[in-house]
Amino acid sequence: MTTQRFDLTGKTALITGASSGLGAHFARVLASAGARVVLAARRAERLQALVNELQQQGSQALAVTMDVTDSDSVDAGFAQAEANWGVVDILVNNAGIADPAAFLEMTEGNWRSTLDTNLDGAWRVAHRASQAMARSGNGGSIINIASILGLRVGTALSHYAVAKAGVVQLSKAMALELARDNIRVNAIAPGYFRTEMNSDYFDTDKGQEYIRSKVPMRRLGQLQELDGPLLLLASEAGSFMTGTIINVDGGHLNNSL
Repeated sequence: MTTQRFDLTGKTALITGASSGLGAHFARVLASAGARVVLAARRAERLQALVNELQQQGSQALAVTMDVTDSDSVDAGFAQAEANWGVVDILVNNAGIADPAAFLEMTEGNWRSTLDTNLDGAWRVAHRASQAMARSGNGGSIINIASILGLRVGTALSHYAVAKAGVVQLSKAMALELARDNIRVNAIAPGYFRTEMNSDYFDTDKGQEYIRSKVPMRRLGQLQELDGPLLLLASEAGSFMTGTIINVDGGHLNNSL
């Protein structure tokens, strides 16, 4: 009975930023739980490779090209998903960029591109998804991917921290308004996890020392350690959860000041 609560058979999940990193991992996890997965990102070739992988494993998967900074692109991606499998039941709002820049050296271009992708893009996608969920009358689950940097700050990442703090507040505000439509909105705030974007840095002595000194568990997170929170929020197992921010960070937020 317990495992049935996590079963996503018959559900359609759309994951943004699904061409690599956390997004690709989330797609694999949701597919393994039985969901039909719609992979959304700009890099069509990488999306198709993941679609092929999932289909070979017996899962249903579809690639849609989507640029979260472009409203028309977002709408077209959802329209394609809906034409194939109907209204999306689960959204994993994951697309984002990191562009470290010291505050005094930051340009307006640095600031705007980060906010446009990480915050405005999250709003565009969540708004389109929630409108369709509300019209369908069936509700759904929206999982926004925030960051511990949305709850505390880090050097040379003021724009990223502001964007992710916005995602945290957006998740809570959406949860308050959309509960009446049976739409749950929650967020996951990961700490540092090894991905292809950061492995080079965390393989250096400086990167390893940072983790040892800042993270109480003294290690990076492994992608599979996000599976439990993801499935909890996506499935009926989390049916009474909305407006919740789940930190998955090895205790990083609790480190000593």
